[in-house]
Amino acid sequence: MRDFSWKYFAMTGDVDAYLLYRDYGSMVVNDAAAGPEMAAAEETGNDEEDE
Repeated sequence: MRDFSWKYFAMTGDVDAYLLYRDYGSMVVNDAAAGPEMAAAEETGNDEEDE
């Protein structure tokens, strides 16, 4: 998705495509920073806050 939005932005200059590219990139960074505990909770559907 990130690659597509960048290519679309490069071809069209559409600001919304750039914003999508930037937001998607920040989501990936935030998910990586969450660590394996968060990824495991997302896969099982369990959140530590719910317990």
